[in-house]
Amino acid sequence: MTNRLLKLLVLMVFSLSLLAPVFASTVRELTWDDLIPSSVKFDDPFAALDRETLEYLGFVARVRNMIASGIEISPETMQELAEIEAILTRDGIDIDGLLARRGKIRELRKKRAGAVVTNLDGASVKMPGYVLPLEYSDHKITEFLLVPWVGACIHTPPPPPNQIVHVVLDKGNAFESRSRYEPVWVAGEMMTQNTTKNLFLKDGSNDINVNYKLQATLVEKYRM
Repeated sequence: MTNRLLKLLVLMVFSLSLLAPVFASTVRELTWDDLIPSSVKFDDPFAALDRETLEYLGFVARVRNMIASGIEISPETMQELAEIEAILTRDGIDIDGLLARRGKIRELRKKRAGAVVTNLDGASVKMPGYVLPLEYSDHKITEFLLVPWVGACIHTPPPPPNQIVHVVLDKGNAFESRSRYEPVWVAGEMMTQNTTKNLFLKDGSNDINVNYKLQATLVEKYRM
């Protein structure tokens, strides 16, 4: 090998080593929070409350609305209302403040749920999640919904549309999965796309609204 050819090979290897980090950096690793535009994020005081507290607040709101509408309330219900209000007050819950904000928070949640991050359209991304199969055969999955937590859409109401990603694998890239409870990494090209997908469940099917689509080139088991 001549010195000139050797120098050329060294230069090519060096150039590729400089370009490698650039190529790697074009794949953006996302969290689920990255799918929500910063312009619609807000402090949701109900998000930190446990299920029992939310149920108590709902009961208080219903009974108070009935009283305001002139509906006669039984002594037993009034006693239960007083007991629940005492529990919430003891736990430091601002009952009046939270109930006064319910309508506004509901509007903000609706606006946040339907918003997308437009600059993700066409981006190469990688993100974790759980798989809800849409198209599969013999445990080979070719199309699925990626969701942020175990049991989403199955044991709980669906996440907001911008917290679900419709994933379609490249032809021939089907992957095998025997459990909905194992997290995966998905990589590919992200697109903003409002659509509705029909998810088959054991007790029937459900139409799921989705705001993102990912044309996947890779699906693999989740590893930190």
